[in-house]
Amino acid sequence: MLARHALLLVLIEAVSAGALHAAPSDPTRSTAAPTGPQAGGPSAAPTAGRARPADIVLHGGPVYTVGSVRAWSEAVAVRGEKIVYVGSAGEASAYIGPKTQVVDLKGRFVLPAFQDAHVHPISGGVSYTAGCALYNLETKEAYVKAVADYAAAHPAAAWIRGDGWLLSAFAPTGIPDRKLLDAVVPGRPVYLESSDGHSAWVNSAALRTAGVTRDTADPPGGRIDRDPKGEPVGSLQDSAMSLVADKIPPFTFEERQDGLRYAIKMLNRFGVTSFQDASVNEEGLRVYRSLDERKELTARVTASLWWERDQGPEQVSRFTDQRHRFTRGNLRATTVKIMQDGVMEVQTAAVLKPYVGKGDQKGLTMVDPEKLKEAVTLLDKEGFQVHFHAIGDAAIRQCLDAVEAARRANGARDSRHHIAHIELFHPTDIPRFRQLDVVANFQPLWAYADGYITDLTLPFLDPERRRWLYPIASLFRSGAVVAFGSDWSVSSANPLEEIEVAVTRMGWSGQTTTPFIPEERIDLRDAIAAFTINAAYVNFQDDRTGSIEAGKLADLIVLDRNLFAIPPEQISESKVLLTLLGGKPVFGTLSLAGP
Repeated sequence: MLARHALLLVLIEAVSAGALHAAPSDPTRSTAAPTGPQAGGPSAAPTAGRARPADIVLHGGPVYTVGSVRAWSEAVAVRGEKIVYVGSAGEASAYIGPKTQVVDLKGRFVLPAFQDAHVHPISGGVSYTAGCALYNLETKEAYVKAVADYAAAHPAAAWIRGDGWLLSAFAPTGIPDRKLLDAVVPGRPVYLESSDGHSAWVNSAALRTAGVTRDTADPPGGRIDRDPKGEPVGSLQDSAMSLVADKIPPFTFEERQDGLRYAIKMLNRFGVTSFQDASVNEEGLRVYRSLDERKELTARVTASLWWERDQGPEQVSRFTDQRHRFTRGNLRATTVKIMQDGVMEVQTAAVLKPYVGKGDQKGLTMVDPEKLKEAVTLLDKEGFQVHFHAIGDAAIRQCLDAVEAARRANGARDSRHHIAHIELFHPTDIPRFRQLDVVANFQPLWAYADGYITDLTLPFLDPERRRWLYPIASLFRSGAVVAFGSDWSVSSANPLEEIEVAVTRMGWSGQTTTPFIPEERIDLRDAIAAFTINAAYVNFQDDRTGSIEAGKLADLIVLDRNLFAIPPEQISESKVLLTLLGGKPVFGTLSLAGP
C-alpha cells in the first residue's frame, strides 16, 4: 500500500502540490484505509483513422484537466455520457464525424464541473420561493421593512416565516430584539432564522403561541436569550429554536419541490453538477426522488440523513431503510449528518478554553462526546459516511476522537468521514485529519475579515487562538484531503467567489483589501481541486467525475476566461457559460453565444 501510494503521489504532485493522494474509490470493495482522491490514468489517444466519431468535440481553448497525467490539454471529445479523448486539437480531429457537434471555444476555459461538499438546496430554495427571504439585506432596519412588506403582501398567512438575517447586523451581541418585529407585525407570529441557521428571531406573538416565558428552561443544546430580568428577548439559539419552530405548519411537498427546482437551476448556472445535501429527512428524500423520476434532478446528489441528537442508536435502522429505498438514479442516501456545536458569533461553538469576556462560557456541545463515539462507531460499522458539523476547537476534537474510536473498533475502511465548517482549530489536531483519513470540509467564503470575524469572533478570542481561524493552507500542507462547500443558503453558492477568497483571504467583492491570516492563503490549483476532484472524493465519485480524463463522465464547464491568466482578485468576475452533466447541457448551450 505504501509503495502504491508513493508512486501515485509522484504522478499527481505537479497538479495539486501534494493536496491529492491516491486511494480506493469504491467503499463497498475496499477495507484498506483511503488516503485521498483517486487520480485517473492517461487519456485515451485515438488510433489514426479508426476512432469512432464523438458526439461533441471541444477545442480552441485551454483545458485544465485536474488529472494525474495531463494538467493542461487542448481538446476534449465526448461520446454519450463519457469523455473518450483528452489531448491535442490535432489528434481530436479523429473523433469528428458528420454528426459531431464541434465547439470552438475561442479561447474560453474548460474545467471539470464543480462539486459542492456541503449545501442546503431544499431549505435554501424554499427560502427564496415561499418565504420572506432576507439574504440580500444587511441592516436591521432593512429586515424590519422587508418583514412588514411581506406581511402586508400575505394577509392570509397565519405565520410570517423567513430567514437570511445576519448576526453582524446586531453587533456587538449578535442578538436581535422581538420589539423590532412587534412594531410591524404585532398580531401574527413571526419566525425568522439567521443566515447560518443557528439562531431564530421571533416576535412576542410567536413566543406566546409557543408558550415560551421567563420560566421556560433552556433545552439541552440550546439557549433562550434573556434580558437582565430573565424575560425572553426574542432570540433563540440552536435547539431552543425548536420551541417555536415546531409550532409552525410545515412547507408543503409542492413548495419543497419548487424550492429544489430553484436551487438546482442556480447550482447548474454556477457550474455545479454534484453536491452533498447537508441535512435531509424522509420528506426531503421524497422530494429528491420525485424530481429524479421526472428527469429534473440535473445533478448527482449525496443526501446526509439527519441524526436526531435527542435519540440514539435506534435511528440507524431508519437510516439503513432509507438508504435501501432511496439510493438509485441520481440520488445516494449514504451519509449521516451529526451536528456537534453551534457558531462562534453568539458563543455557541464548543471551544476548549472559555470565550474572552464571557466568564466560563465554552459554548454548546450537542452530542455527549462518549455517545458521539458510540454513534459514529455504529454508523461506520453499518457502512455510512459521517458528515459532522463542528466549528469550535473542542467540537473538532470530539469529532476526530469519535472517528478514532470507530477505527479502533471497526478497523480502517474507505469511509471518507468529513467535518464541515471547522473554523477554530487547536493546532495539534491538524495532523489528525491526515492520520485518520478525515476530510477537512471548509466553506472558504468565510475566510476573510468580514463583520462576523471582526465584530463577533476576534473580540472573544485571545491572540493565540485568533491565528487558527480557517487554517486552510495548514490542512493542505499536512497532507489532509481538503474539500470545499458553500453552505448555501448561508452564503453564496458560486464556487468562483469562494475560490477567490481561498486564494486571496480577502472579500470577493472588494469588501476587504488586506489578507486575513495571509499564511493560510492557498494557490489556485489547490482551490480548484477542492471544488472538483477532492469534493468528488467526498461524494464517492472521484473514480467517475472530478477531473477531465478519458473514461470519466462528461461533467464539464466552460468559463469565459482562463482563471490562471487573470489576477486572483478577478476570479469572482468570471462567468460559467456552459455546464454539461453527462455530456448534456444543463446550463447554457453548445453554441457558446457571445464574444
